[in-house]
Amino acid sequence: MTLYIFLKHLKMQRERLTKQQYKTIRGQALAGDIVGANKGLYKLLERRCE
Repeated sequence: MTLYIFLKHLKMQRERLTKQQYKTIRGQALAGDIVGANKGLYKLLERRCE
C-alpha cells in the first residue's frame, strides 16, 4: 500500500476518529511506517464498533 492510497483511506475514516487519533495515525504513516499505521487504524476502528 502506498502512502497516497493510505492517506486517502484515512481521510474517509476521519469522522470515526478523534482529532488526536487521526493526527497520530497520519504522522506514523508520514514517518514511513505505513504497515504499522494501517494496523493501528484498523485496531482503533475495531474498538469503536464494539
